[in-house]
Amino acid sequence: MKIVTTTTPTESELNDIYQIHQDVFGDIHRFTDKLIQKSHLVFTLSIENEKVVGYKIGYPLDDKRFYSWMGAVAPEARNRGIATKLMSTQHNWAQSQGYQSIDTKTMNRWRQMLLLNIRHGFDVKAVTVDEHGVEKILLRKQLYQ
Repeated sequence: MKIVTTTTPTESELNDIYQIHQDVFGDIHRFTDKLIQKSHLVFTLSIENEKVVGYKIGYPLDDKRFYSWMGAVAPEARNRGIATKLMSTQHNWAQSQGYQSIDTKTMNRWRQMLLLNIRHGFDVKAVTVDEHGVEKILLRKQLYQ
């Protein structure tokens, strides 16, 4: 397995990301619409046998804060530490680029991601309710230079 960070994933890598997202979240059209709207995306990919098996996507909020927006691991590749490796790589990349903190959001229903974030140094900063009445948990991790 190799982990790569890129701002220009290949078409094949994007297709793998879409498939993983569909398998995990089931809302591919909303995801692709949002993906098109975002700028300065940074993709951290876990690749095995030339196929993406996990991803994290983020973007800068400003010069000091990076936002870890979306991530998932293919169901068949879970429980092998891939999410942790993706997170660590994304955080190391962000720190090397001069970011001082990483923000992310999750929901109680994604407990594995919530626990992973807390285990890796994130603090809960706020809980908000979106326009659909869904609670979102804002987390932040300080990156030390």
